[in-house]
Amino acid sequence: MTPLGWLAAIVLFLQLPIPLYWFVVHPHVHFLRRHGNAGYITGLLLSWGAVTPCLVIFRRQFFRNNLPPVWEIIPGLALIVVEGWIFLRVKHDLGGARLVGATELSGGGEIVHRGIYAHIRHPRYIGSFFAVLGACLIAGTGIMWTATAVWLLLTLVAIELEEREMRARFGAAYEAYCRRVPRFLPLRAKPRES
Repeated sequence: MTPLGWLAAIVLFLQLPIPLYWFVVHPHVHFLRRHGNAGYITGLLLSWGAVTPCLVIFRRQFFRNNLPPVWEIIPGLALIVVEGWIFLRVKHDLGGARLVGATELSGGGEIVHRGIYAHIRHPRYIGSFFAVLGACLIAGTGIMWTATAVWLLLTLVAIELEEREMRARFGAAYEAYCRRVPRFLPLRAKPRES
């Protein structure tokens, strides 16, 4: 595997399990809240534990053995860099604990509507999409593009689960936030006030 293939593998190792993690956390959040760190451990085992062996076993099918053309390398690397910037913004606005579901598992927290969250509701998922797309460009094969399409569908379902949990936890305040702030694309120049 090329050095760019290794970069793609690392990106995919970090990104692909994310919707699976939330499939464990969001639907079972009330049960997991009663069991402390079991939620994190279960989520990690069922998501990264499922994806990592697939990346290793099918690495020859997922990754090229040669360098991709430069017109795929440059946008692929740019998308990964943009994801890094988004991740730093999200971490700054949420904090590390919230990024991995601490508020979902505690039942607390608040709606973050500052920083990047004043412009889009799901910047972390947008960043993940950019990273996975970048990885596909620099080291992808046909089967990786298929896996990415499946990942995108799973991510959209995870977002629905997350929004359902947020509505249950925050009620009308989250509904008002959803009316003010678009889900994915910051199409409004300035967020509307409620």
